[in-house]
Amino acid sequence: MRINVVSDVHGNTEALAKAGEGADALICLGDLVLFLDYADHSRGIFPDLFGVENADRLVELRTARRFDEARDLGRRLWGELGIDRATAIESAVRRQYAEMFAALPAPTYATYGNVDMPGLWPEYARPGTTVLDGERAEIGGLVFGFVGGGLRSPMRTPYEISDEEYAAKVEALGEVDVLCSHIPPDLPELTYDTVARRFERGSRALLDAIRRTRPRYALFGHVHQPLVRRMRVGATECVNVGHFAATGRPWTLEW
Repeated sequence: MRINVVSDVHGNTEALAKAGEGADALICLGDLVLFLDYADHSRGIFPDLFGVENADRLVELRTARRFDEARDLGRRLWGELGIDRATAIESAVRRQYAEMFAALPAPTYATYGNVDMPGLWPEYARPGTTVLDGERAEIGGLVFGFVGGGLRSPMRTPYEISDEEYAAKVEALGEVDVLCSHIPPDLPELTYDTVARRFERGSRALLDAIRRTRPRYALFGHVHQPLVRRMRVGATECVNVGHFAATGRPWTLEW
């Protein structure tokens, strides 16, 4: 059995259409939406609306952790644009989702990332795509558990939830062979981004579940340039499956 796993797709539709090649199924760990490409500031919803110069400024402020100033910039730009923010963003996200869900092979098992909009997924997920969040699926004789979304952060991305709500979804899974999430367990080696030079939010509930239930693998994404991409926690191999938007390559699990 061969499963290809991707995370942090961020608009890379062309590579996503090929991500299931040679595999029995594809797993997608979320972040389909591209709001702003930190490597190419001309790509994404933000520069499409406000231009590259403003995207440059926003990245500069966020990288310097000047989040209040970044939000002030955003409020000013939306005010100058004179259109409803929620409506404009949803329209742009819908265009991206229409392309990306059409590119997903069958079967695909998917969960949400922190920049995704879960309420829209039922409209675009086609037959053959199974969306799971706090739920399990048996694939090739192994039990996979899925936990979507991220934890609350200064970035205030669309699908951030409380630690308590996230922990409840982890608890609902019980014992699984493969634990799949968008964010990593809360370990500094796995949560530190070496390019952004900051720690991203990881989940203590995931780490506790790994130590308690000892799945074979814990698979995740979210941290684009991690200090460590792979490490063991007891009996569990913890793997950051990679920044798919940049690499275009899935990570493969075989058994």
